Amino acid sequence: MDNIIPSVYLRKARVQDVRQIHALLMHCAGKQQLLPRSFNSLYSHVRDFYVVASREGSTVYGCCALSISWEDLAEIRSLAVSEECQRRGLGSKLVEACLSEAVTLGIYRVFTLTYEAAFFARHGFVETAKEAMPQKVWADCINCPKFPECDETAMIMDM
Repeated sequence: MDNIIPSVYLRKARVQDVRQIHALLMHCAGKQQLLPRSFNSLYSHVRDFYVVASREGSTVYGCCALSISWEDLAEIRSLAVSEECQRRGLGSKLVEACLSEAVTLGIYRVFTLTYEAAFFARHGFVETAKEAMPQKVWADCINCPKFPECDETAMIMDM
């Protein structure tokens, strides 16, 4: 990574990051790696996001969000890392930041809907039946282009 990115750090996202987050998510959505998010959704939920960004300048290399679903349940969503930075631990750092925030908020159950089940399994998530998830989890699904034929894997972690 030193050859590509001189210095990066993990931080909470800023409004100025939304366009880059959107571009990163749309690139991954185009490869069927995750579901797209609109600018409106990103601006409304920018406080949910962490980014890995360059220290010099404002380039965003990765992002991930923690979305609170209920008093005892949160979702990790929109995890994306630019292709040139993958397999360097940035995705893991983003997930760890979201899990740490969940604990700070007193939330000890975190789930994800993913196409990358092996990645989340390495972080302690286990597959679960989608039907076992509370109905509140599916509020965003109605706007999904794949609704009602969801092909993501539901995974959960009890901390």
